[in-house]
Amino acid sequence: MTGKLFLIGTLSIVGIALLFFVISNALIIGAGSKKIVGDGELKEQQADCILILGAGVWNGNQPSPMLADRLEEGLRLYNTGASPKILVSGDHGKANYDEVNVMKEYLMDAGVPDEDIFMDHAGFSTYESIYRAKAVFGVKKMIVVTQKYHMFRALYICDRIGVEALGSASDPRAYRGAFLRNFREWIARDKDIFSCLFKVKPTYLGESLDIRGDGSVTNDKK
Repeated sequence: MTGKLFLIGTLSIVGIALLFFVISNALIIGAGSKKIVGDGELKEQQADCILILGAGVWNGNQPSPMLADRLEEGLRLYNTGASPKILVSGDHGKANYDEVNVMKEYLMDAGVPDEDIFMDHAGFSTYESIYRAKAVFGVKKMIVVTQKYHMFRALYICDRIGVEALGSASDPRAYRGAFLRNFREWIARDKDIFSCLFKVKPTYLGESLDIRGDGSVTNDKK
């Protein structure tokens, strides 16, 4: 009898966990999908910045295809006047891995002035990038650029953190490893529900910077 009760209890816990998993993902997708918009709405936003979320870097200095597509979309928005500033946020936690300088160099090579690009060197996760956009850079209103599968969570976090945001998805092509990437994203959505609920502090905060100022203050290379 004890073994039977244990089995029933275990199955009940697993069932509740799966139900939470499904409901939370549906909640985030439903909320985020309403804020992914087209060019007409984005041009009228007068956003503080365009936030381009980091992704993988290859060979130390080349953006992966996903990151390159995000950068191209951010560049397009900047050139159409959606915002006068770009905030690139990614992982620069190690000297030999640097997403943000690769992102900034890509944008500068495309003609964006140094002073219009801010780097967040401590955007170690989507949650931390958005938290720091508000807490460190003073962003109140922004356009988020990433792929659509990732955008739902980013916009959900913006809403819970208190940043007014719309999304511009960068999906001009299919990417390898979609199944595994989507599975990780499903897990991350559940994690960030709790991050937002408890307002978890990011790994680093640091001094405040004004997103309306000169982005070159975030440069760490001469």
